[in-house]
Amino acid sequence: MWLGLVLIGFLVGILVLSTDGGGAAIYLGLLTSVFGLAPAVAASTSLFTAFPSLVVGAYGHYRTGQIHFRVGNQMLLTAIPATIVGALLAPYIPGKLYTWLVALILMGLGLQILIKRFLSHNDRPAPHQRAQATIYGALSGIMVGVAGLSGGGPIIAGLLVLGIDMLPAAATSAYVLVGTSLVGLLFHLSANNIDWSVGLSLMIGAVLGALCAPRLLMHIDPQKLNQYVKPFMGLLLIVMGLRMIV
Repeated sequence: MWLGLVLIGFLVGILVLSTDGGGAAIYLGLLTSVFGLAPAVAASTSLFTAFPSLVVGAYGHYRTGQIHFRVGNQMLLTAIPATIVGALLAPYIPGKLYTWLVALILMGLGLQILIKRFLSHNDRPAPHQRAQATIYGALSGIMVGVAGLSGGGPIIAGLLVLGIDMLPAAATSAYVLVGTSLVGLLFHLSANNIDWSVGLSLMIGAVLGALCAPRLLMHIDPQKLNQYVKPFMGLLLIVMGLRMIV
């Protein structure tokens, strides 16, 4: 079984690094809908699984000089307190409500991916809308703290609102997610909710995937990859969310 988990983690690690996401949403969906973990345990385990690959990805972006530290630090000022608040609230959320909350977040992220892929336009956002970016940072922190998600979607959206191009936005997002995910993971660790047998195997695979992804992606057209993979990810998240509540 552990070899299968490592393989799943490896594939998700490659997928996540190629599509500029944190990956915890995919892990959360797998842990709840496939492995049958309780939402609270799945939230902690997903953060534990995704965090090392986030560090690997952020370091790769740091070496290319794409991270905008000033903007990233500004977003961390709102994202980290929101992560702490979300993590403190999570243990007091009733189990059924927690399940519905996680399911709705998964489906919402899936819809966001599909809408961005098929309906959004490439208009340049106004660079002065900093208030909106800080709101996105706070929303990302809540997602990390409560549901164990990496919160990459709101962070990317907030950075694009500031007028940052996609590549440095993805790099800066990785930097912000390392900070929020670390804080969220520390709080979830204190609750002792991690399924270590599943999480360790997935984490090993995810790190291997993150390490191998850059070389593999050199031989793949990234535009075509995003064209086909992102809609698949969106549909997968929606199905996972539905399975939790149906």
